[in-house]
Amino acid sequence: MHLAQAPSHWVQRWSSLIRPQSEVLDLACGSGRHALWLAEQGFQVTAVDRDAAALAEIGSRAQRRVQTEAMDLEGDVWPLAGRTFDAVVVTNYLWRPRWPDLMDLLRDGGVLIYETFSIDHASIGRPSREAFLLNHGELLTRCAGWRVVAFEDGFDAQAPRFVQRIAAIKPSASKGAAPARHALPA
Repeated sequence: MHLAQAPSHWVQRWSSLIRPQSEVLDLACGSGRHALWLAEQGFQVTAVDRDAAALAEIGSRAQRRVQTEAMDLEGDVWPLAGRTFDAVVVTNYLWRPRWPDLMDLLRDGGVLIYETFSIDHASIGRPSREAFLLNHGELLTRCAGWRVVAFEDGFDAQAPRFVQRIAAIKPSASKGAAPARHALPA
């Protein structure tokens, strides 16, 4: 399980873009390593996954700091319809048919922190199905029109794995509004 693993360095680094006390969604949270870490940083975290047993473990460790919800993110009905968050964190998960729904989860000025495997990963291990691997630059294309603060697409020798990562901010619908001041990490 990922619980023994430390939170992703990407998530840790770019969580500084999220305003204090924000509502954060950890989408397809698995064992909750990011949900638990984000809650420790003072965020109000909702962790969703289809694995009820993993969510129960998160709930027992989180001591009410993380709200967990079991749901099928790949079904015909989008279970998060109408809900919004200040930030969405996704790691090691990709389901392209729901990409527009994922983007709608963010409020104006909301932060997307996303990290998952890229197409080259099939050359060294699993996942190896194209449906679960990002094409080169795909996150940039999917976040077109958003403020991309950081992007990487390459080989992570520490893991080792081929990954693609993005930290992006959803634009405000208000014309002429002053840009949000999201602090970059030192």
